Amino acid sequence: MINLKFKIGMKISLGLGNPGEKYKNNRHNVGHMFIDYLVKKLTGWRVSELKEKNSSIAKIFTLNNLILCQTLTYMNESGKAVKKIFNTFHVPRSTLYIIHDDLDIPLGKFKIQFANGPKLHNGIKSIEQTLKTKDFWRIRIGVDNRQKENWIDGETYVLQNFLDEEKQILVNEVFPKIIKTHPEIFS
Repeated sequence: MINLKFKIGMKISLGLGNPGEKYKNNRHNVGHMFIDYLVKKLTGWRVSELKEKNSSIAKIFTLNNLILCQTLTYMNESGKAVKKIFNTFHVPRSTLYIIHDDLDIPLGKFKIQFANGPKLHNGIKSIEQTLKTKDFWRIRIGVDNRQKENWIDGETYVLQNFLDEEKQILVNEVFPKIIKTHPEIFS
């Protein structure tokens, strides 16, 4: 059972994705991948799960004032996990960073923005509807690497696995650059 209340300086980074092995390497799960990357960078994490009605809805990693979360709900129900996190930690929205895939941004790029997100993303839509606001941070990680000659619709594309070369771009370039350019979020 988690027994933490918001403290000054506490930050929450929440990676969106779908639960289970089937989705683990999907483009839609880049938020989970980023959290996994962060957890591997530092040792000493306390790990727990948030539950609702005997069902796990978020995996929680805590270290000092940093809380990392991975949703264990399906993407379209991300708002349920975020609501439980808010009710558990009593955090102001200004300390919440939602990490997610973004088809409006090419692979290899990212944006960190407050109250501004992709044109269409069902996980973000669920969170905005549940919180009844758009006022939270987004770490938008570009996943679009589609070729014009073999165009795939967005919904199909994000549920496909990353190619090995694409994963290397994320792990060797994008993830380290997010941390390097915005260390205040992850410390």
